[in-house]
Amino acid sequence: MIIKPKVRGFICTNAHPEGCAANVREQIEYIKSQAPLGEGPKNVLIVGASTGYGLASRITAAFGYGAKTLGFFFEKPASEKRTGSAGFYNSAAFEAEASAANLYAKSINGDAFSNEAKRQAIEIIKQDLGKVDLVIYSLASPRRIDPETGETFSSALKPIGQSYTEKNLNTDTLKIADMTVETASDEEIANTVKVMGGEDWELWIDALKQADVLEQNCKTVAYTYIGDKLTWPIYGKATIGKAKEDLDRAANEINQSLSDLGGQANVAVLKALVTQSSSAIPIMPLYISILYKVMKEEGSHEGCIEQLHRLYTEGLYSEAPRLDDINRFRMDNRELTEAVQSKVEAIWPQVTEENLFELTDYKGYNAEFLKLFGFGNSDIDYDQDISPLVDVKF
Repeated sequence: MIIKPKVRGFICTNAHPEGCAANVREQIEYIKSQAPLGEGPKNVLIVGASTGYGLASRITAAFGYGAKTLGFFFEKPASEKRTGSAGFYNSAAFEAEASAANLYAKSINGDAFSNEAKRQAIEIIKQDLGKVDLVIYSLASPRRIDPETGETFSSALKPIGQSYTEKNLNTDTLKIADMTVETASDEEIANTVKVMGGEDWELWIDALKQADVLEQNCKTVAYTYIGDKLTWPIYGKATIGKAKEDLDRAANEINQSLSDLGGQANVAVLKALVTQSSSAIPIMPLYISILYKVMKEEGSHEGCIEQLHRLYTEGLYSEAPRLDDINRFRMDNRELTEAVQSKVEAIWPQVTEENLFELTDYKGYNAEFLKLFGFGNSDIDYDQDISPLVDVKF
């Protein structure tokens, strides 16, 4: 079939296998260009390993440190008539590249929230790895099935206390208009914490510890975003903010549970980027478009792989990690400089539909969005008739 992007709202409903593979190779080449990275992980479990920061985490561990990696994700496989999801193609490409480099890589496609996923992971770790010394928790899902009760919980992207009105960019129409997001109910707050908070991270670590597959002095990290004034109403004083607070709570609980192993748990605060998750959040497409313009002009812009390279080398495996006062790794330091934020805040009220491409880097935002799904790569012939099927082992 000839595969062209089918964009619907904040999601692309198809993906290009060759384009996704090219994106994976590009990230691998970046990490290889930074070598040697020094001491690092040897056996790594990545929960949420197929896109964005989770995929970059896996690439950095494998191609930066030579680590063996086990990745969990929930992605749509390809068929003869339909493409697979971008994460499916990313993971297939990663395994192919790891195999060519003689690196151990195994992937499981299933519901990482389930008890079965944890049992599968433990079985594979015992059989192939013995123990793991790093656990990355990078799940991003709008809903979660409680593994004990079977109840489904859905998250809500809403402010707490009062409704929130701000300008918003409709990426379908490129229209800019005020958007009001109504306040969350108590139930919506609780459900969002249930889906996006730290409970499942704790369950993973507890299951791994009980099975004795965590190495002495092991590390575990979960990812979050905080932002600043413009994004605070939808991230901080909002349902997502409550979920992120629960990640901090979970990190403290996990640290206590790992104390006998000398292990450590941290939340890592990363910068705003175009991801499948961020594109769904009100105001973020416009904020990121402005941020990209400002950071690119000052030479401080980073993508997922650059962020993860710094997390490993300046955080997880640094003798002097960049930590804040509640023990979180801060890789968002370049985004949150006063110079960057003041420029973003100055541009924000000036943006209109007429000057969108002048005052922001929406062109770059849109290119990055399409790239998530394997489109827009100048080296790929998108008019070529190709099979959506790829050779996979998961």
